[in-house]
Amino acid sequence: MSKKTPIKLSDAALDILPYGVGRPGYHRSDLSGGILHVGVGNFHRAHMAFYLDRLFGMGKGHDWALIGAGVRPGDAAMRDKLSGQDFLSTVVDLEPAGFSARVIGPMIDFLPIDPEVTIARMADPAIRIVSTTITEGGYYVRPDGSFNASHPDMIADAATPEAPRSVFGMILAALRRRRDAGVPPFTAMSCDNLPENGHVFRQTVTGLAEMSDPALAEWVAANVAFPNSMVDCITPATSPRELEMVRDTFGIDDAAPVVCEPFRQWVLEDSFPQGRPPLEEAGAEFVEDVALYELMKLRLLNGGHAAIAYPSALLGHAFVHDAMADARIRSWLGALQSREIAPTLTEISGVSYQAYIDKVIERFSNTAIGDTIPRLCFDGSNRQPKFILPTVVDARAAGRPIEGLALEVALWCRYCAGTDEAGNEIPPNDENHAELKSRALAARSDPSVFLENAAVFGELGEDSTFATAFGASLDNLWSEGVEASLRRYTGE
Repeated sequence: MSKKTPIKLSDAALDILPYGVGRPGYHRSDLSGGILHVGVGNFHRAHMAFYLDRLFGMGKGHDWALIGAGVRPGDAAMRDKLSGQDFLSTVVDLEPAGFSARVIGPMIDFLPIDPEVTIARMADPAIRIVSTTITEGGYYVRPDGSFNASHPDMIADAATPEAPRSVFGMILAALRRRRDAGVPPFTAMSCDNLPENGHVFRQTVTGLAEMSDPALAEWVAANVAFPNSMVDCITPATSPRELEMVRDTFGIDDAAPVVCEPFRQWVLEDSFPQGRPPLEEAGAEFVEDVALYELMKLRLLNGGHAAIAYPSALLGHAFVHDAMADARIRSWLGALQSREIAPTLTEISGVSYQAYIDKVIERFSNTAIGDTIPRLCFDGSNRQPKFILPTVVDARAAGRPIEGLALEVALWCRYCAGTDEAGNEIPPNDENHAELKSRALAARSDPSVFLENAAVFGELGEDSTFATAFGASLDNLWSEGVEASLRRYTGE
């Protein structure tokens, strides 16, 4: 641990960074902006910005530097931090064998939080990609997946299209200016973790346009590319602990460092009419159909998180890595994924699902991430229908086994009853907590009560084969306990 005064991060400090800390392998003065990115948070800098830094270090793509932008007042805090250190960031890979740090510099500006400034820069012909990381819930989508035209933000932007307050309103205003000036439209690229993110992006932009300018909506639909992508890198929030670690371990005074797992994956649809950086040379993958990769991630990674969440909570684990050190949890996850989840996936050329499962288990076991079981348990009434129940539906349609999947749902039900196996109360962890708890307690004597929650289970709740398997698993959980139920399934 360094005892020296930490070095304040800046361009001037790049040549005197402590030994062992990586730094940009290019002259930042050679960069020019080609991508405007909205939502400069930790995930963006650990993922997209990291790939670009790697590419620039190869001497390629220097006209694709990042211009940061924000929409909400809170984005000003990040702008202040990054502008005070020349838009540099320290990215720390949390490798169990030893942390590694790299200062990255692909961002060359961060615009003031001002809609007109952002729109004007988006309209600049030099900007050929506008990308977003605005969280999965930021796309104005109703629960059924349709565009939410009744949201106040959308109503306001439709009423004043030249003075928008949402990123989608700003994108439309910039596209209108480019169209009217005869400038080709930029590619709009979502980097958020949601299925078919490009299609969702297109739906929101065109849906908003239809509210005020149907002709523009038609032009956008015909001329603007919205490539789908799959993004993956576990990136915890930065707390005072991370700030201190970067100072003490690496000798860098960084106002906004990023810590993340050493694993990254970025799979993109190759649809960039105005060109793109050659990111495949930096490790990204360009494919014709991203959907198969998205489904793999949703079912094996996100579904894997769901699978370990509830037995781990019921057995008293607080951290994900501790749960994975428990042979009962580790064996359960591997067995469920190999036996019942992976068989529902379509084969992808060159991809081994078993290797992906092994990598998921390795990632979940990383002791340095500090991910928590309560986070994985959060919002089960929203996550189960996304990450687990579609797998059950596909398995049933194919006549495949569902005993393990039924046990996973039963574990969620047992968790919703509100106490762990030691009798400790489980704090509310779902916006529908009261209804879930009521149904879960009633399900102890009548399992069908839990499955009658149509908002969660839909038609699956009426599937007699699934209901039977669920009821048997729930009965075993209450009569024999979690450990015996897991061992019954794994055979260990």
